[in-house]
Amino acid sequence: MAMEIKVLLLLIISFTSIVSTSLARSSIAWWCHKTPYPELCEYYMRHHHPHHHRFAPKHLPEFRNIMIQIAINRALVVRKQVADFGVNCQTWNQKAAWSDCLKLYDNTILQLNQTLEELVEGKKCTEFDAQTWLSTALTNLQTCQRGSMDMNVSNFLAPITSDNLTDLIRNSLAINGAFLHHKNYTPEASPSWLTEQDKRFLLSTSVKGSANLVVAKDGSGHYGTVQAALDAAARRSSTGRFIIYVKRGVYRENIEVANNNNDIMLVGDGMRHTIITGSRSIKTGYTTYSSATAGIDGLGFMARDITFSNVAGPANGQAVALRSASDLSVFYRCAIQGYQDTLFVLSQRQFYRECYIYGTVDFIFGNAAVVFQKCMIFARRPITGQANMITAQGRDDPYQNTGITFHNCQILPDHSLTPVVSSVNTYLGRPWQQYARTVILKTNISNMVNPAGWSQWGNSNFALDTLYYGEYGNYGPGASTKRRVRWEGFHVITNPSEASAFTVTNLIAGQSWLPATGVPFTAGL
Repeated sequence: MAMEIKVLLLLIISFTSIVSTSLARSSIAWWCHKTPYPELCEYYMRHHHPHHHRFAPKHLPEFRNIMIQIAINRALVVRKQVADFGVNCQTWNQKAAWSDCLKLYDNTILQLNQTLEELVEGKKCTEFDAQTWLSTALTNLQTCQRGSMDMNVSNFLAPITSDNLTDLIRNSLAINGAFLHHKNYTPEASPSWLTEQDKRFLLSTSVKGSANLVVAKDGSGHYGTVQAALDAAARRSSTGRFIIYVKRGVYRENIEVANNNNDIMLVGDGMRHTIITGSRSIKTGYTTYSSATAGIDGLGFMARDITFSNVAGPANGQAVALRSASDLSVFYRCAIQGYQDTLFVLSQRQFYRECYIYGTVDFIFGNAAVVFQKCMIFARRPITGQANMITAQGRDDPYQNTGITFHNCQILPDHSLTPVVSSVNTYLGRPWQQYARTVILKTNISNMVNPAGWSQWGNSNFALDTLYYGEYGNYGPGASTKRRVRWEGFHVITNPSEASAFTVTNLIAGQSWLPATGVPFTAGL
């Protein structure tokens, strides 16, 4: 944490002087040396952005836009290289990892284009929005690389995954981050596009009767599979919320909500009755990313009263039940069931309310900005000799506005763990990446949690001074912090203002978009 603070302070001081004065900007080098990767910045400014090879930017917004445009240009080049590389794939492992990368690079270009377009055209995009999308662009590239490691093909894919695009995006993150810190930015509420009547409707039982499409196993709906209904929704010409009612039943399928399939709402008959389930896993030839029973990318996704399950089992390694990269997504009264890597909160802003989440190792992981509120978090019985890790947060850049928050939740053993709870170590989390950030607020913590609370990654000291783990106002037999780890990055939070940084309002800018969903939420502590 100390390193992160030092880096932030240096850049804030540098950029604050840029924003607040009108001193002459004498050279491209002067601007670039304010970034984490100045040589790379200067090289691309001079050689790959011809319009600015002689003239320095006039002000910080122009510099930021140039940096994002350079990242877009580079991403387009690399994406073509990735696509062309596909002909070299001979094995299932190679094809699986390459396929993930192609999709993730497409999404990175989408995020970068969206950021630049909305900043330049002066739309409703805020610096907070831009930081979210830039964070996602970076996370996508890291997910591509980790997929190649999953499949043991890192060397094979090195020609397309070893590129300086990552550092170009890091520069953009740092520059945009200066705006947030200079303004002491707090997300503000924006007018809802739904009326109060609309909100009540979305949460009422009548929403099923007014669904755009119905899925039913017994043939009584428009489609017999969830994916068929999602594909039909993607072809619609209308805009706005599209409701798919999934009647009770067990749907054994893997579903995808694509990037162009926005504002989908899946409504079931209750988490006990409407179940979407799969069994893909690392050990059956899938990457962690592609093992997901449900993969959600489209903007503004909502799910209510549904279970997402992966039944690969505790011995089959990573096996995702739900993967979400949907910005402004909501899961309400849903169950997410699996073992290792159950819930992949990949990226963007997400909110979970009154959900039941089950798993063993790293079972809530990823690099989204996500708040779990009034959720039940259940640790299950792992394979012999294994410890339970509730979280593995994936923030690896100090400017990413990401993290995991549990607020007013319950952290408990499930029925399979209860008989052996004394012989299984369960931890609140471990640092998957350098700047891992997880905070637990006003939550009931069972005594199944090891008194140390948090675990190292393996036997190393990786990230112990750069992570941020915090606990505030928790209760229950496992909530005592007296025997917690003594890492520099661990914090017993006593100041409400520090804790408030991780609430719905501040971590996910929830007051600007959650009211429109109609889902209940607590904005602050």
